[in-house]
Amino acid sequence: MRGGITSIVVNIPRASTVVNVPADVPHPGTVPHVQRYGAASMWGALERVLVRRPLPADAGRWREVGWRAQPDVAAAAREHEELCALLEEAGAEVVVSEHDAGNPDAIYVYDPTLVGRNGAVLLRPGKEARRREPDATAAVLAEAGVPVVGRVDAPATVEGGDTVWLDDTTLLVGIGYRTSPAALDALRPLLPGVELIAFDLPHWNGADEVMHLMSFLSPLDRDLAVVYPRIAPTRLMWLLADRGIRVVEVPDDEFVSMGPNVLALGPRRALALDGNDETRRRMERAGVDVVVYRGDEISHKGDGGPTCLTRPLLRLDS
Repeated sequence: MRGGITSIVVNIPRASTVVNVPADVPHPGTVPHVQRYGAASMWGALERVLVRRPLPADAGRWREVGWRAQPDVAAAAREHEELCALLEEAGAEVVVSEHDAGNPDAIYVYDPTLVGRNGAVLLRPGKEARRREPDATAAVLAEAGVPVVGRVDAPATVEGGDTVWLDDTTLLVGIGYRTSPAALDALRPLLPGVELIAFDLPHWNGADEVMHLMSFLSPLDRDLAVVYPRIAPTRLMWLLADRGIRVVEVPDDEFVSMGPNVLALGPRRALALDGNDETRRRMERAGVDVVVYRGDEISHKGDGGPTCLTRPLLRLDS
């Protein structure tokens, strides 16, 4: 089944756009009504978003890619369908792909690309098992009418989870085991007019366990972010304070359950992983409208929260 189109039965909301693209096969055509793109923001109203549904072929490689447990195919499909429904209810057009069958990490579509004002940049993941994902995603982007404006080549490595738009001219970049110091020189010519600010990431549990910048930071509005400050770089905390960005602190016992991994659906509107109750209460006290999804299969087993499961294609800033 690997490398071809895999069909599974899930009820995708009617307003969604389903893009079925075989892995590694380019599709130059576009869908006429989805020609909109641009997402140099982390909190603007989410208008279009790419997801990749879990496929039966994915389950067999869970040990190879470092998942914590084998996903239940049927349960994962149900959770992902519910996630798509919540995104649509929030006002987003959901572009659903089935690319790169046989790779469970492919559901985490935020990592292989970076979308800015002018289109998408194909990244080069630091995790070798994910190196085919950027090219597989390129076919989906072409089908959805999102131009590719460049790509990151060796020796640099960059994963989307280490890139955070602080505003439309400022991109934060985390340097660690997945994103190399060479990432800055690789990204600069692809993002003209954008200031790149780098931060060293903590060792945490080493190279085999992912630690992204977005593992402890998720913007919720122009002046609000969820942060787990105990491992945040001091210079990052200074920068947030200098920019007038208030911090919602994640408690210690909700860091490992991905409490800081929150997707902004719009200014002070958020989608969070169910179970991080104190983080949710703190966001609500800060004026954030929070909805939650269940992610036992699609999030906890592969260590990927709502930001990982989604690649915003279009955001509109207020």
